[in-house]
Amino acid sequence: MFTIENYYEVSTPKKALFNWSSGKDSALALYKIIQDPDYKIEYLLTSVNQEFQRISMHGVRIELLEAQAKSIGLPLKILQIPEMPTMEVYENVMTETLIELKNQGITHSVFGDIFLEDLRKYREDQLAKISFEGVFPLWKIPTKDLIQEFISLGFKTIVVCVSEQYLDKSFAGRIIDQEFINDLPDNVDVCGENGEFHTFTFDGPIFSEPIKFEIGEIVYRKYEKPKAQDSSNTACDANASNPFVFGFWYCDLIPK
Repeated sequence: MFTIENYYEVSTPKKALFNWSSGKDSALALYKIIQDPDYKIEYLLTSVNQEFQRISMHGVRIELLEAQAKSIGLPLKILQIPEMPTMEVYENVMTETLIELKNQGITHSVFGDIFLEDLRKYREDQLAKISFEGVFPLWKIPTKDLIQEFISLGFKTIVVCVSEQYLDKSFAGRIIDQEFINDLPDNVDVCGENGEFHTFTFDGPIFSEPIKFEIGEIVYRKYEKPKAQDSSNTACDANASNPFVFGFWYCDLIPK
């Protein structure tokens, strides 16, 4: 018999997509959001460089991205983005994808951002245009606390890209541990939130099995400013550093 005493209101989780970069902040944010009963993650969403078939900015091969999604156990949605797209091109591709997902009942978009106010506002403004809401599980948590939590939970991640504005070649290809943290210059955020470095997470509590890879060569790349447009109108300018002034060291990871 139904009575007030045995009635409990059960809320339906909100359907959400997770913006997956393959790195440590994404991994920790996903770990936290999947424990939140208010949300149900339906997809991992990742931008891939259309020309090279590698994760945008991180330079990780698409095969390793697919291996991550398989080990995590979530469907992967890939955005094929041209090399150095304008903001207009990037926003059009993203909007089309979000509208498609909205038709599946998805209403929220989850990010691993930590403290970049302008970036969060940009994301929320774009999402609001199609009645999506942004979710930020790591927001304003001190990055020194986040990196220690990440390590203590058993996550393992390797540095796949460093900006020469902040770090030299020797940091590319290193595993993030206490020694790595101690070696960082004072002007570098320990989570690389300002674009100092990017990572690939290959093991931890969200994975059913570790992602297997070999370390390949370390290469230097410097982006050329598009001749027909101002750099402020390119999607790469989401990072604080100007990609047309400073180069990047990339550590190639080869799937096993």
